[in-house]
Parts: sequence; structure tokens; C-alpha cells
Amino acid sequence: MTTEQNERIVADVARERPRLRQLIRRYVMNERDAEDILQDVFAELVEAYRLTKPIEQVSAWLYQVTRNRITDRFRSRRKEVPLPLLDAPAEEAEPTLERLLPDADAGPEAAFARRVMLEEILIALDELPRAQREVFVAHEIDGVSFKQMSAATGVGVNTLLTRKHEAVRHLRRKLRDIFDEYANSGSL
Repeated sequence: MTTEQNERIVADVARERPRLRQLIRRYVMNERDAEDILQDVFAELVEAYRLTKPIEQVSAWLYQVTRNRITDRFRSRRKEVPLPLLDAPAEEAEPTLERLLPDADAGPEAAFARRVMLEEILIALDELPRAQREVFVAHEIDGVSFKQMSAATGVGVNTLLTRKHEAVRHLRRKLRDIFDEYANSGSL
């Protein structure tokens, strides 16, 4: 690499590091993992300069590579830690929320983790539209089947399934990090 390329890389890294670190930390709780992602992004920048012509819009390129690395991390973590609540079939009549939470009788750390997760679930549920929240709570917490809900409300089973699916997608996005943090700490 030329001296000019090296100087440009150093300048790009110095300029973009704070913004990219902040972006990564929004999605990655563990500081070491966040730093690893940041280093991978900059290594890819160096490699791109080495193998190809200079990147015209470095900021946009780095932002996209960073988002890709964060996504890759979530995909690999998802394979490591199954989420029973979010992977269960929507038609399942038995509530699965309880399987997600740590046992309150498993000691003080598990009880604390359970309390924190319940608070996060409640916050996430409050963000849902009323119809989605009602279906999710009725099915997952109260154990009401979709047929029972349909008979009681007059809303079709498919509509109820769709509402629950949307609720689960929202909860998946909101709760993934907190679940991973506690699962990886051994509190689950």
C-alpha cells in the first residue's frame, strides 16, 4: 500500500471510529464484542483498499459494513441461544412465556434476572397496539386458545394468529439482547 493510502485509512478510521462505536453499542451490550466488530470493520476497510480502488463514500461504506457485522453477530448468537417463546409455533395452546423466564426458586441471580426480564417484557408489551397485546397476553399468559378467543371476540383465528405473530416479532426485536445477556451470563 502507498503512503497516501495509509494516511487516508488512518484519517478515515479516526473520523469514523466514534460514530461507528456508538452505532455498534446500541445493539451490542458486551464491550469486547463491540470492539471486535469495530476492528473487523476497519480490517475490511484496509482489505478493500489493498484489493480494490479507493472507496468513494467511505462513511456510507463503513456504515453498511458495520450493520452487516452486527447482523452477522445476531445470526450467530441466535443459533447459540434458542428463544423458546419466539421459536414456538403460534398455534401452540400451552403458554410458553414461562419457559423463557428463569426459575425464581433457582437462587438470587435467577430471581433478579426473572424480575428484570419481566419488566422488559412489560415495557415491550406496552409498546404493542392494543389488539396485538390482547391476543399475546390471552394466549401466552392466560393460556387461552385461538379457537376460544375467536369464539369470544368474533375475530377469525387467522387474524388472531397474525396479530400474535406481529406481537412476537416486536418482542423478538426488543428482548433479544436482554435474553442473550442473561443466557450467556448463566442466569438462565
